[in-house]
Amino acid sequence: MKKVIFKSVPFDKNLITLALESGVDAVMVDEAHVKDVEALGRVTVITPEAMPVVELTQKSDEDIAIKGILDGKDIVLKKGWEIIPVENILAQVDTLALECENYDRAILAAGILERGCDTVVVLPEGAADLKQIVAELKLSQGTMELQVATVTAIESTGLGHRVCVDTISMLKKGQGMLIGNSSAFSFLVHAETESNPYVAARPFRVNAGAVHAYAQMPGDKTTYLEELAAGTDVLIVGADGATSLATVGRVKVEVRPMLLIKAEVKTENGIKEGQVFLQNAETIRVVSDKGAPVSVVTLSVGDKIMVKTDEAGRHFGMRIKEEIVEG
Repeated sequence: MKKVIFKSVPFDKNLITLALESGVDAVMVDEAHVKDVEALGRVTVITPEAMPVVELTQKSDEDIAIKGILDGKDIVLKKGWEIIPVENILAQVDTLALECENYDRAILAAGILERGCDTVVVLPEGAADLKQIVAELKLSQGTMELQVATVTAIESTGLGHRVCVDTISMLKKGQGMLIGNSSAFSFLVHAETESNPYVAARPFRVNAGAVHAYAQMPGDKTTYLEELAAGTDVLIVGADGATSLATVGRVKVEVRPMLLIKAEVKTENGIKEGQVFLQNAETIRVVSDKGAPVSVVTLSVGDKIMVKTDEAGRHFGMRIKEEIVEG
């Protein structure tokens, strides 16, 4: 995740308010206005002196930036930087900040050498793009490749503890969380964005499944649903594979009747099978191969649904190379 700083020099209270509402990591103002910002909201406030600016006008400027960073300084490259000099610097340092004056430059900065800078310093002229920049650099997690699976079995399994994940975000149609019995095969469980005559929509909620299930998390990690708690960032995935972050507001664990859903994906190496336990209720939905939410109550053997397949092998949620069989 990238760090986004908004630079308000000269000081502009309206732009600072916009920055706070946008969710930046920090704001940069002159020393005389630090207290003014702290009075507006709880946010990290830094001064220009904390991040020395280096302008890249000649080859020797690269060496100045590199030396400063290696000496422990938070160097920021002045706006107008070009890609090749930035690549030269990124190849030799672990951290780098770039000034950006609009959305396009911020996205470019974040992707140079497929790694990008760690920090984007948005200038006042980029204020109109600030919310979009923050959403893309701090919430978006890129695109994930999903697969189409065929449902092979749907079985009632009695009562179990299931986990409702209530986020502090409003999710959209097509979005949900990847849940499964195995880290190698997870089902796209849809958020409760749909209403019916008996229950209103709860678009902030994913009724995710049984307590023991794996949830795909940011940073190529997994966690058990039972381990989720308020304040945890979870991975939200769309039917098109687009991913983003949402923060858990609360977790509800309750005893409910459950279904065991099994599915399979045909691969070049044969058939891969997976399964998931979901609550037996009309409001619980998976995602069809058309991107539409499908209730588990109307789901049938042979239906096509969206899943994510992977290689098995996790230890405390982190990917490892080990022979593991999960059923």
